[in-house]
Amino acid sequence: MKRSLLGRIWPNATAIVLFAAFVFPVYWMFSTAFKPTGDIITETPVWFPTDVTFEHFKTAYNAPNFLTLVRNSLTVTLLAVVFSLIIALFASFALARMRFKGRKSMILVFMIAQMAPWEVMVIAIYMLVRDADMLNSLVPLTLFYMVMVLPFTILTLRGYVAAVPKELEESAMVDGCSRPQAFVKVILPLLAPGLMATSLFGFITAWNEFPLVLILNKEPESKTLPLWLSQFQSQFGDDWGATMAAASIFAIPILILFVFLQRKAVSGLTDGAVKG
Repeated sequence: MKRSLLGRIWPNATAIVLFAAFVFPVYWMFSTAFKPTGDIITETPVWFPTDVTFEHFKTAYNAPNFLTLVRNSLTVTLLAVVFSLIIALFASFALARMRFKGRKSMILVFMIAQMAPWEVMVIAIYMLVRDADMLNSLVPLTLFYMVMVLPFTILTLRGYVAAVPKELEESAMVDGCSRPQAFVKVILPLLAPGLMATSLFGFITAWNEFPLVLILNKEPESKTLPLWLSQFQSQFGDDWGATMAAASIFAIPILILFVFLQRKAVSGLTDGAVKG
């Protein structure tokens, strides 16, 4: 009986400790953003704000080019996710349904591309963009962000396409649908969990990406939020309240997206990893 009780307590206690360890930094970031400056610089930590203030958010919002950088981040992130999903839908269908020479080798290439650190290509990417006279442009960022998330998207969606019975597609074609129509009407609706998982992964990857924009985009109007956030501290000195407010603003889109998609995204990641 005692062993059974301990067997239930230890996993739950471990889960609680891990949850607290991961959640506390997020709580501290948001709480600091709302604290008055006196509560932030005091030697004794103030765990809960004694008075809520929005001054730090006003400071972050009024920072130079803030709205432009928000627009830049949203533009490159959303376009990269949409383009990667469109390409991955066709590629995953071909890899899951069709049999052609080099198919297994192509799957292996996607796996290697997913595991390989793309940072080793930073110098080559910079030279390519420089020679194309596209530095300080959002177009190269969008293309490279798309390439970064594409292997994962293809491999995940391939598992979902392979899990859909061929008989459903064949039945739709017998009823008069062409193959593209059968894909859109039959297969595509069943890929919703996989689309949720890959879009969330792609959004987080592109939204948080830092080294590439640091190298390619030097002009203030062409930067994105991660680079802006890294330079926020030096821009405002030791204004920790404004820094935490800026970090909170940066994290809000990810938190909102995760809250709405987390259930389907988690099932999409696990199902897509074992199917096909």
